Amino acid sequence: MDSFNAVLKKLLALTSTSSHRILLRAGGVAALTIIVRFLLAAPKKRTKYISDLRKVGAPVLPQESSANAIPTPNQDPEYDVIIVGGGTSGCVLAARLSEDPSVRVLLLEAGGSGTALPYSRIPSGFSRLFRTKHVYNFHTEPSAGAGGKTHYWPRAKLLGGCSSINAQMAQYGAPEDFDEWAQVIGDSSWSFKNFSKYINKFERFVPHTEYSSVDASARGANGPMTIGYFNSVSDKSKSFLQSCVNIGIPFTPDFNGPAGTLGVGRVMTYVNEKKERVSSESGYLTPEVLERPNLKVAVHAKVTKVLVEVVDGKKRATGVEFATTKEGARYKARARKEVIISGGAIHSPHILMLSGVGPASHLKEHDIPVVQDLPGVGGHLVDHPVIDLYFKDKTNTSMKWIQPHSFSDFLRLTSSVFQYQVLRTGMLTTNFGEVAAFVRTDDPTLFPPSRYPQQLRDSTSGPGAPDLEFFTTPLAYKEHGAVGFDVHTYALHVYLLKPTSFGNVFLKSANPWDLPGVDPKYLSTDEDVQKLLRGVRLLLQISQTAPLSTVLDASFLRSDLDHALHFKSDSEIIELIRTRVETVYHPTSTCRMAPLGQGGVVDGELRVYGVEGLRVCDASVFTEVVSGHTAGACLAVAEKLSDDLKRGWRS
Repeated sequence: MDSFNAVLKKLLALTSTSSHRILLRAGGVAALTIIVRFLLAAPKKRTKYISDLRKVGAPVLPQESSANAIPTPNQDPEYDVIIVGGGTSGCVLAARLSEDPSVRVLLLEAGGSGTALPYSRIPSGFSRLFRTKHVYNFHTEPSAGAGGKTHYWPRAKLLGGCSSINAQMAQYGAPEDFDEWAQVIGDSSWSFKNFSKYINKFERFVPHTEYSSVDASARGANGPMTIGYFNSVSDKSKSFLQSCVNIGIPFTPDFNGPAGTLGVGRVMTYVNEKKERVSSESGYLTPEVLERPNLKVAVHAKVTKVLVEVVDGKKRATGVEFATTKEGARYKARARKEVIISGGAIHSPHILMLSGVGPASHLKEHDIPVVQDLPGVGGHLVDHPVIDLYFKDKTNTSMKWIQPHSFSDFLRLTSSVFQYQVLRTGMLTTNFGEVAAFVRTDDPTLFPPSRYPQQLRDSTSGPGAPDLEFFTTPLAYKEHGAVGFDVHTYALHVYLLKPTSFGNVFLKSANPWDLPGVDPKYLSTDEDVQKLLRGVRLLLQISQTAPLSTVLDASFLRSDLDHALHFKSDSEIIELIRTRVETVYHPTSTCRMAPLGQGGVVDGELRVYGVEGLRVCDASVFTEVVSGHTAGACLAVAEKLSDDLKRGWRS
C-alpha cells in the first residue's frame, strides 16, 4: 500500500485544478487502477524454487565457521554438481546438466526470480530495476581517464542474471572473436566454425515477413531462447538506419549471419510472441525442467566461499558454503563431481578470492588463507565504454511519458500500459536498443585519411570485425534512466568494442557480504579516446543526414542537448567523452580462459588452474571481450560446457 499511496499522491499533486479533478473522477481512477495493478502486481510464484536453505544444505557448526569447513559424507546434502549463480550461464547449466536423471544438480542464486517481476518481463521496463534490491548497485573506483568520476555499475541479483535486466539485443559478437579465443587458448573447439553450433543450439529463430532476407538456415530453430522481431521500432530509428546507408554503411539483415557483423540493421531481440522478455530463467528453467527430481533451485542463497580440501595429494573443490543474510545461519553442501562458479565478471573472481584462490599477495592483505596462487583472478577487466548523445525530437513523439511529469504524461502512460497489458501492442514493447550499426575506425569511406590522418592500432579480432557499435534509443536519458528530459528527445549512442584499457576487480575486505571493488580504468589509453572521438564525429554526421535530420530539431540549441556539438573542436569533444563515458553493462574476462603464464585463470575446459573439480562459466572466462553484446556468448559458453561435461561423464 505504501507504493500505491506514493503513486496516488504524485497523481493528485499533478491534478490540482478543478478540471483535472473532473478528468480524474471521470476516467483517471480506472486508469490509475490499471497502472497500479500492473506495476504492483503480485509476483508470479514459482513454487519449485526453494527459499528454505535447510532443504538443500546442512548448518555450518560454530567450530567450522572460522575454518575452511569441509563437508563430510553421510552428514551433509550431496550433489553431483553445484552451480554458484543462477545468471545468464547458470540457468543454462542447471537445465542442461539435469537432463541426465542420474546427475543431481543444485543451483544457488543470491536473488529471487526475474520472471516474477513485471519490470523484467516487459521489454522497456528493465531500467526500473536499477537501484533496487534486485541488482547489486556497484559504483566504480574514480577513473583518472574519465575525469576522476565514479560510475554506477548495476549487476543483476536475480535468476536469469543480466539477461533479466539487459536490453535484449540478440547480437553475439564477430566470428573472428571466437577464432581469437581458440588461438589464445590453443583449442580449436572454441573457433567459430566449431563453437557456432552452440549459438544455434540456444536459438529459436522466428522468421518475420518484413525481414525475409534473413538466412533462417544460419539460425537455430529449436532452442530455448526466442529471437526475432517482436519488439516495436520507432520511425526515427528506421530513419537512422537509412541515414547510415546514405553515408556509406551497408545494410545487413543479420549481424549474426553469413555476411558477417559489419553494417547497419534492425537488431534481433530476445522478445517472444507474447511481447515478453526471454531471459535464461524463462527460457531454460521452464515448469517442466523445474519438475525434475534431480534438480533443486535455491533462491536467496548467497555463496560465501567454495570449500577446498586435499584429496590424494591434490587440491579439490568439494562443496560450498552459503547463507541468506549476513547475520543468518550458514549452510553447506557437498559436490561429488563439480563446483561451477557462474557469478559473472564481478562476482566470480570475488568468490574465488574469498575462497583463497587468487593473487597470493592480495589475499594475504585480507588475511585469507591462500589455497591457490592465481595472479590472473580479478585482472584484465574490460568493459565497453559508451557515449550517449542527446537530440530534440522534432515530431514530439518520444516516450517522455514513461517518466511522467504531468497529468497528460500519466494519461499517455496509462494508455500504453493498457495497450501492452490487453493488446500486447504499443511503445512499451520496445527493447530500447532498436537499430544498430557496426563499423571499423579504419574504414576509409567513413573516416577518410584526409580528415583522420592518425593511424590507430588495430585492436579488433580480425579484418571482418568492428571496433565501434552505434545504437539508437527512442528517448534520451541520463544516469542509466534515472534522469530524463522535460522535452521530447531521441538518443544516439556509440561504444568501443575492443578497448585497450583494462582494469580489475579486487577485495575490499574478507567479509563476503562486502561488495568487491571495481576499477574499469576507462579511457586509460589515447587509442581508446581517439576511436571514440571518431565514433562521436560519425554519429553527428548521421544525425545531420536525411532522413534522420528531418525529424531532429537542429534549431533547438539548448546546452544540455547536442545539436551544436559538431561546432566543437576535437579537444572539446574529447573532454565531453571523458565526462560522459558510462558502462554499457558488458564487463568480461576477469577469470580469463588463457594459458597459465599469460594471466589465465581457467583452461580450455574452464577448469580453474590448480584446483580440481572447480570451473568457472560466464562472461568472466572470455579470453577477450566480444565485438558486441555478451549475453549470447554467455549462453553458448554454458551450452558448450554442459555438452563437454556430459560427454566426459559418459566416457
